[in-house]
Amino acid sequence: MTKNELIALVRDEPLFTSGMLLSPGDDLRYLRKQLSRWVADGVVIQLKRGLYTLSDLYRRVEPHPYEISNALVPGSYVSLETLLADRGLIPEAVYVITAVTTGKQGSRKTLFGTFVYQHIKESLLWGYEPVDIGDRTVFVATPEKALLDLAYLRPGSSSAGFVAELRLQHLEILDMQRLHDYAQRFSSRKVELFARRVAALARTEREEYEAL
Repeated sequence: MTKNELIALVRDEPLFTSGMLLSPGDDLRYLRKQLSRWVADGVVIQLKRGLYTLSDLYRRVEPHPYEISNALVPGSYVSLETLLADRGLIPEAVYVITAVTTGKQGSRKTLFGTFVYQHIKESLLWGYEPVDIGDRTVFVATPEKALLDLAYLRPGSSSAGFVAELRLQHLEILDMQRLHDYAQRFSSRKVELFARRVAALARTEREEYEAL
């Protein structure tokens, strides 16, 4: 495969894998050598072993950060502070992409930013949904699950001070029944207490708004 053949094949793909380039009978080791050369030449950007994107000069479609997050750790979903900021539930800007996975926790630094992964047990791998980004699909937590993932993973989350420090806003977007049901599924006292505090805060804000 030549450089021009590679570009023609994947220039409309935001991300591509080495497997996408293989044809029957191709030598994977030789392909990897070619990819290493194209990375060195600045044609290809390697995100991890086997996962690539073309450089800015050649690619037509920009990879979305959530798409990169999903691809770096298959089976993960975007959650925690990233999803909460995206939905307007917390006011702070978030400069890393946070996700949860049943695999090892850790972080990956790329040219597209830093991606942080928190470990959860397999029984808690639910509460996420597919979201379309253009003609691609990414997996992200529901707002309720993102809040509860945060409560589960962060120390001190059962305290009133923790809830206050989050400076939660726009709580009207939450489905309080779903928040309650999800909290029950965690079988965690601190998560259930956190959910009750959030629900109480939402009620107070709604009553204050109705009193205006």
